Amino acid sequence: MFHIVVQRDHVQTLDQSRQSAETLAVQLADRYEMSHHWQGDSLHFERSGVSGHIDLEPGRLRINVRLGFLLAPLKHRLEQEIQRQLDEVFPSPAD
Repeated sequence: MFHIVVQRDHVQTLDQSRQSAETLAVQLADRYEMSHHWQGDSLHFERSGVSGHIDLEPGRLRINVRLGFLLAPLKHRLEQEIQRQLDEVFPSPAD
């Protein structure tokens, strides 16, 4: 397994960040046929070759993605895409 871990500070409340994470999950589900579900303040997602979760807390989030062997060559590109999506949905406090 290969991992991508991203942490980000943000300015949203927990409720706002939960809604933003849900929006992001729906977009990913539409684009990549991922399923997702909530467990407390963690949004879990998966599809063939990819699984992970977004852990939310006030002012901070952490994304942990596990890639299967076949997707390992795309790790850098996927990490960049995660950062780009976060820039849109979870602006950092400095923005």
